[in-house]
Amino acid sequence: MSDSPKFTVVDRRKFRAEDDNGSETAASTPAPVEEPAAAPRLTLVEPVQKQAEPIQEPEPGLSPVAVADLPDEEDRLEEAGPVPTAEEVSFQKAAYEKAAERLEDLVRAQNPAAPASEKIGFEHLVQQLYLSAMMQMGAGTPEGQRPRIDILGARQTIDLLNVVGDKARGNLSKEEERTLQTVLYELRMTFLELTRMISAPKPPVPPPGPLKR
Repeated sequence: MSDSPKFTVVDRRKFRAEDDNGSETAASTPAPVEEPAAAPRLTLVEPVQKQAEPIQEPEPGLSPVAVADLPDEEDRLEEAGPVPTAEEVSFQKAAYEKAAERLEDLVRAQNPAAPASEKIGFEHLVQQLYLSAMMQMGAGTPEGQRPRIDILGARQTIDLLNVVGDKARGNLSKEEERTLQTVLYELRMTFLELTRMISAPKPPVPPPGPLKR
């Protein structure tokens, strides 16, 4: 059997005759004329004049958001906490010195041959930071062990030592200034050598050779 669709023939003459009769009737009967609707009346309303608010100009170099968000000096002092008075500082310093003396007496009682503690000065601070930075860059690693390097920590320690030097500038002796600059120079040179080793491109690995039988 064929799957082609079936068609039905319809006589269109009947519908054509009805269409002709309808068109003649419509032509003979005139269409009613509609009157235009009356236009709506418009009422003019005067706009309300709003008084313009003054514009506050921000300080030069700062955006309006930054000016609103910046805390003033009083807010920063309140967040830092109460400042101890001169009497409190003096009392605490005297108590600290007495506690340190008692500790020194206990150490001498247990070990009479032990030397007296050395007075701490600026050079001790420089030495402490120097040793910390060198340890972070792998110094002092036991022989035969792989050094553990903290290059970012070493950078922070070197920058901290530089900050200490900047803040103490003008209050250092010639010997203290010379020690500080020598230590900073040595630490920076070691840091540069390590960064070159870390950032240097690795040589290509040669392909494995033929297996020997």
